[in-house]
Amino acid sequence: MNALFDLSGRTALVTGARRGIGLAMAEALALAGADVIGVSAQLESEGSAVEQRVRAVGRRFTGFRTDLGDRAAVYRLVEDVAALGPVDILVNNGGTIARAPAVDHPDEMWDRVVQVNLSSQFVLSREIGRQMVDRGHGKVIFTASLLSFQGGINVASYTAAKSGLAGLTRALANEWAGRGVNVNAIAPGYIATDNTQALRDDPDRNEAILGRIPAGRWGRADDLAGAVVFLASPASDYVHGTVLPVDGGWLGR
Repeated sequence: MNALFDLSGRTALVTGARRGIGLAMAEALALAGADVIGVSAQLESEGSAVEQRVRAVGRRFTGFRTDLGDRAAVYRLVEDVAALGPVDILVNNGGTIARAPAVDHPDEMWDRVVQVNLSSQFVLSREIGRQMVDRGHGKVIFTASLLSFQGGINVASYTAAKSGLAGLTRALANEWAGRGVNVNAIAPGYIATDNTQALRDDPDRNEAILGRIPAGRWGRADDLAGAVVFLASPASDYVHGTVLPVDGGWLGR
């Protein structure tokens, strides 16, 4: 393996690792040599897909079932992870989406989406990032969104949170770049996952989206594999505060 992309001896914590983009990211990091700590609200106690894929390539896997919408549970996760040893790579991927017109967007929906997609990720980054700063090395990677750049439709809370992640990426990079810690984000385009099922099931929206993507197709979860390995590896040591679109050319249209 090219040493620039070799993650041997590293431990990566991936939230939202049970399925979709998080599962693909966890598998990619394991293939590059990292041991994986997987986190998800519905993660099976044993035999999960992410556990199987990580172990299949000879890497260690530890799983935690944690609801990122529960602030106390996030702090318990920090304590449990600390007992395992240093985390070298933190992939803040866990998220949720809720669709409703802004005039019908209840407080409860707003609070949960912002807690899961932004507040919990700040807590994890602060607590684990503090240890990275003390050690003088580490990689923090957020999963942002095209809605870190655009407004979207009927997803006010999601757009606000994902726009906040883009700002948080830059803010943390400004503080930590000189301390040996890289903070960056990936902005997936329209990826065929459970979160986008409603869009793909709507013939008009599906056609409109595909018509805007220069690559001419919905993305696949494994389209994020190269980007996450790059941002987790020594190859990105001089990359700080960047939000990297992986979108089939959507933003360039």
